[in-house]
Amino acid sequence: MPLDPLVQAFLDQLNAQPAPPMWELTPAQAREMFVAMMDLVGPKDVPIGKTENILIPGPGGDIAARVYAPVAAGSDAQPTLVFFHGGGWVIGDLETHDGLCRMFANEGSLKVIAVDYRRAPEEPFPAAVDDAFAAVTWIEANAAQLGVDPNRIAIGGDSAGAGLAASVAQMAKAAGAPHVGFQLLMFPVTEIGGDTPSLHDFAEGFFLETRTLQWFYDSYAPKAEDRADPKASPLLAEDVSGLPNGYVMLAGHDPLHDEGLRYAEKLRGAGLAVTVADYPDLIHDFIYMQAVLPQAHEAVTAAAKAVAAALATK
Repeated sequence: MPLDPLVQAFLDQLNAQPAPPMWELTPAQAREMFVAMMDLVGPKDVPIGKTENILIPGPGGDIAARVYAPVAAGSDAQPTLVFFHGGGWVIGDLETHDGLCRMFANEGSLKVIAVDYRRAPEEPFPAAVDDAFAAVTWIEANAAQLGVDPNRIAIGGDSAGAGLAASVAQMAKAAGAPHVGFQLLMFPVTEIGGDTPSLHDFAEGFFLETRTLQWFYDSYAPKAEDRADPKASPLLAEDVSGLPNGYVMLAGHDPLHDEGLRYAEKLRGAGLAVTVADYPDLIHDFIYMQAVLPQAHEAVTAAAKAVAAALATK
């Protein structure tokens, strides 16, 4: 299926800019570029009931996090989505994904807790995933003071953040805690250094490029043995039975499409109920494009309501 015309116009404009590719930048420069892009196309002025910045004890020091309460939230303990931002473990932070987290809170009537895990290359694997697991563990243990229902906690994220969520779900199963009720995996990285048709078919010109992916991978997990660890590549886990049900969002013109689909199929093969929302004419992380693409808002709404519906049955 051809690209959506609005997406094609966005890519044409993006590719016409005389900026160097991300893989030629320093991490600091790449972070600035990503902030500028999200300022341009991301959601703006999203109302929210309340936000609060908190610190979570982590294995490498305090982890910054932000708690979002939806508009008209009551005083009862709420179903909660713990969210890990995308950005290849190198870029992205609480600010770049603030608007999206507000949308998830409001559209799903959920409490959302965004986790600002340590980033590569300053802190390579397993820093990010260890922070993510520690954050979910602490949130469950401190649910009462956070207004979180400990029996209704979902984890999720986009891109690298979705990969973290998938790995945390596996780690929680192996450890017997924390209890994770659902996983939201949007455009997930599931195998670092894998090989799929979509990695070749959409290698260039479709927003996320495979050379950028390689730069992310080299920054986060430069060692081959680390890439083979399911904590970095959840698709490589031998047994995914007993994991929480999930919602996997994919885009047809995304180099990560096929590995995301393979992970969804692996979960289904283990008996899990997994919804796959595949948008064939869109690109990686099109949910960022709230200012220019109507489907971006629709996709976030559908995902948020899926999380809410799954947690309502817990």
